[in-house]
Amino acid sequence: MNLFCMRFSPAGRLGLCALAALLAGCAAPIKQFPLQEQFASTATYSRLFDATPAQTCEASRRALLSQGYLINTARKDLVDAQKSFQPEPEAHLQIAIRVVCAPESIDGKVSLGFVTALQDTYALKKSNNSASLGVGAIGSVSLPFSASNDSLVKVSSETITSDAFYDRFFDLVKRYLVMGDTE
Repeated sequence: MNLFCMRFSPAGRLGLCALAALLAGCAAPIKQFPLQEQFASTATYSRLFDATPAQTCEASRRALLSQGYLINTARKDLVDAQKSFQPEPEAHLQIAIRVVCAPESIDGKVSLGFVTALQDTYALKKSNNSASLGVGAIGSVSLPFSASNDSLVKVSSETITSDAFYDRFFDLVKRYLVMGDTE
């Protein structure tokens, strides 16, 4: 027991504990969110392909390029891409897609493609600034100059969970695999 606590009688220590518990109860409660992950069906984010992982990733790269995505990374086992949208003058969306290609058979001729898409939403925030000049002997003088700063601020980020979104992507990947050699 430390010296501070030894200065108080047992009743005083009990009072301190009660006060600490009361103060802890006054603190703002931590917001609880329901469990977001269900680990349900794997059909949404993955598909089997009759192709090597390298062929699957190359077909994925071509599918993304055909839709206007910028490819950040393209390897035999991974493709990262992104695309920007501006649905309104003061709103901006960005979709980032990651495709991971893994062997699913011993001979490597069947692969599993895992895809995840993340959508970030940005909003334009404006802040007005006015200028003032402070001179020691005279005081403060406000000048009629004002400026406005506009900046994009991220307002949300979420994984796209739409089955139809991923179905369309996987259908396009299959089309590029059927079109010919993608290695």
